[in-house]
Amino acid sequence: MLNNNFYNIDLNLLRTFIVLMQEKNMRKASERLFVSQPAISQTVQKLRDHFDDELFVKVRNGIAPTPFAINLERVISPHLNNLELALGKLNEFSPEELSGTMKIALSPHILSTITGTLFTALRHDAPNLDIELVNWGISTSDDVLKGDVFYGVHYDLDGISKEIARNRLTEIEGRAIVRQEHPVTESTTTPQSFDGVEIASQLLPGFNDNVCLAANILNSLGCKTRVGFRSEVLLALIDVVRNTDLVLPHSNLFPIKNFPELRSIAIQINNTIPRYSLYSYTHTKDRNSPTRKWLDSVLIDAIERQILINTD
Repeated sequence: MLNNNFYNIDLNLLRTFIVLMQEKNMRKASERLFVSQPAISQTVQKLRDHFDDELFVKVRNGIAPTPFAINLERVISPHLNNLELALGKLNEFSPEELSGTMKIALSPHILSTITGTLFTALRHDAPNLDIELVNWGISTSDDVLKGDVFYGVHYDLDGISKEIARNRLTEIEGRAIVRQEHPVTESTTTPQSFDGVEIASQLLPGFNDNVCLAANILNSLGCKTRVGFRSEVLLALIDVVRNTDLVLPHSNLFPIKNFPELRSIAIQINNTIPRYSLYSYTHTKDRNSPTRKWLDSVLIDAIERQILINTD
């Protein structure tokens, strides 16, 4: 018959036993463990009943262990130390230890603006991790649920499964991107300046498949406008904008310094530049994981860096 010494014992009793072996004094053990001496006595009695041994006897300056107790400490002490170390490491996280492949899905507005900054930061922190940065598409939500995509970043999406956790990262400001020779010359203006213009809209699958939010906003403010061109590909939109007077709605993340033939215009609505929240998305099982928290911090930093570069 198997010995039941392990299966029927509370590990907290063994922790108290080790402290008693180290202190050889009930009062000192109770102070160290922040419990009362009667509680220590109760623990000792439970241990005596469990192991069928007296374990400790009273002596002039405290207590002395029996031969069984000395042998018990020798046997269990290394294992309890290893268990303590192992449990402690559960709260430790180092991205340097990450390996394999991680797929990250970003809104095209994000992917097309901070890829270099983001990849550099990820590679610096996790040199052994292979990164796949992909556009957030129609199937991305399902890919997150299946585990094919670990992490995603987008605007506040409707209709997301309850099994997907969202976390607000930061805010970005709206911008209108135009060619240098565009008739609107101000760096900051109002929606009325764009009355009658055509819009070049970037298609963000799963977010604005059937609508252009910028056109809807302008129309609601009494400005007549229409969508003249749509594409998922930012370079295609840029090529159209730099050759026409179409306006590309984007944000202060747009890498304007990479395109000297373009300008960025801030549009004030009621004396305020519209701001839009960005969220990270992961499976709910990973919402509190250190990897997700690390990615959140890296994304926030990359976004802030890109905005700073654009404003320098």
